[in-house]
Amino acid sequence: MSASVNLVTAGRRQTVALSIFLLIQTLGTVFFVGDVIGDLRADPISGHFIFEAIVTAALVLGILFGTFALRRTIELLRAQDQALAVARGALSDVIDSQFQAWALTPAERDVGLLALKGLDVAEIAELRGAAQGTVRAQLTRIYSKAGVSGRAQFAAFFVEDLLGQGVGT
Repeated sequence: MSASVNLVTAGRRQTVALSIFLLIQTLGTVFFVGDVIGDLRADPISGHFIFEAIVTAALVLGILFGTFALRRTIELLRAQDQALAVARGALSDVIDSQFQAWALTPAERDVGLLALKGLDVAEIAELRGAAQGTVRAQLTRIYSKAGVSGRAQFAAFFVEDLLGQGVGT
């Protein structure tokens, strides 16, 4: 999931950068539009006027394309946020369903979830106000009910299940 979070963070940075770029480009365009209008009043068809008119048109097109890119980036970020939320919800549903299938007790469910989050025995014991031996015993029962030999296989079960490949595949 951290890779997804990094992508979202990078996308947000890109959005900020595009916004700043568009602001600066818009300010430049306003200046050039004013200058082209002033030149048009003074000397309508000079080489200087034509050059500034082309540059101004390019800036306006750059703003339009930049706005399109910014809008697309924002939409992409929203879609990524939604996909991440769905994935989190899907994983939660998979975990709940599997814990029910294994008939884990409420205490085993709590310990199993904390183990999946990466907490070690001491941290789980402290959070639950239980002895470390109790937590180890609960983890042993969880692994037995799950048919796995340890924490790595326990976590892998859910990752594979979420990906639709299951442990036996």
